[in-house]
Amino acid sequence: MRKIYILLSMLIGISSLSAQQLQFSDSAQVSLLTCSPGEEIYAKFGHTGIRVNDLKNNIDVVFNYGLFSFETKNFYIKFIKGETDYQLGVTSTQAFLAEYIERNSFVWEQKLDLNSLDRKILINSLLINYEPQNRIYRYNFVFDNCATRPRDKILSSNSGIVKLKTSNEPRTFRNWVGVYTGNESWLTFGIDLVFGKPADENASAMVSMFLPEVLMSEFENIYIVTQESGFSEKKLVSEKKVLVEAEYKEVDASNSLIKPFYVFSVLLILSAILTFIETKKRTYYRLFDSTLLLITGLAGILIFYLMFFSAHPLVKNNLNILWLNPLNIFAAIVIWIKPWKFGLTIYKIASIVLLLVSLVLFALSYQSFNYAIFPLIILLLMRYLSYIFNSNRVSIKLKKTNKD
Repeated sequence: MRKIYILLSMLIGISSLSAQQLQFSDSAQVSLLTCSPGEEIYAKFGHTGIRVNDLKNNIDVVFNYGLFSFETKNFYIKFIKGETDYQLGVTSTQAFLAEYIERNSFVWEQKLDLNSLDRKILINSLLINYEPQNRIYRYNFVFDNCATRPRDKILSSNSGIVKLKTSNEPRTFRNWVGVYTGNESWLTFGIDLVFGKPADENASAMVSMFLPEVLMSEFENIYIVTQESGFSEKKLVSEKKVLVEAEYKEVDASNSLIKPFYVFSVLLILSAILTFIETKKRTYYRLFDSTLLLITGLAGILIFYLMFFSAHPLVKNNLNILWLNPLNIFAAIVIWIKPWKFGLTIYKIASIVLLLVSLVLFALSYQSFNYAIFPLIILLLMRYLSYIFNSNRVSIKLKKTNKD
């Protein structure tokens, strides 16, 4: 959920620490650290770490499950396939907080009320996980990330019964992600295109903790039931405080009109004007449709690849493929080959049927679609119909010209 180059990590001391050097006393305090989102895409969802502060042995470090490097071979291909590897690192708390001071992000600390045995089990588990052969793990945006790992380590190390009294309303994965990417942003539009029907399922209170701030919020509502002196119940978090306070930044509203819906609406209007000119002049602007087919076809190939070959859990069964047809990339070439005109006409008719099905599913909310796709679907419908209508008119015009 955030970019940390391994080289930078080495410079601030992450790789110089070994599990053997980290010897904690029984009085060490364990805390959950939560960092607010940043402006970069990789920082949009915030970050989580586990702090172990041992005043007796003068050790104050953060166990950080968010380390990865863009320098990894074929990083972007692996990311698309869902085969990105992250690793656990350990750095001083001072160095960890310095990054968020520079980024102007909040950092909250929640001290955990653990008995000596549970605290020892948790710390030993972290140290074992920090051994070189155990550090690397296969990252999963929802089920195995920098927030879920600390959650699982803390809760599994507890000898009591974990009781969650959630206060959050149920939300889908898509809605949770939208909280952090914005309702009308280009990032949200892109995510909505690649997310399939699984993203519209409600995330349970436990699963929703894949988001760091949600994890922090839910930890406030976790109680531990123990059998010490009979059954007793205590809060997991004993104290919460701010370690880094961010300065308020005024939101720039200058780009409010450069939103997907407005951009595609303008494109629809321009396309309508172009179609009108075609009809009046009895001509056909092949280059425009070829470019449109090429772009939608490339987007469709990406969706197809994610659906069938990616390990990401939320990109399966994506109905956006109905209007972003991967075969459009071939149609973009065929449109220039006159002998294949009849076949292309049949393809356009079939595409119109798929677009109409998309609109029906859009209306029925069978899958959540980003509303910015509506002008795009109308645009495609208009151009497909225009091709069928105007290309025939052009053919008739040419035949009459040849006869004369």
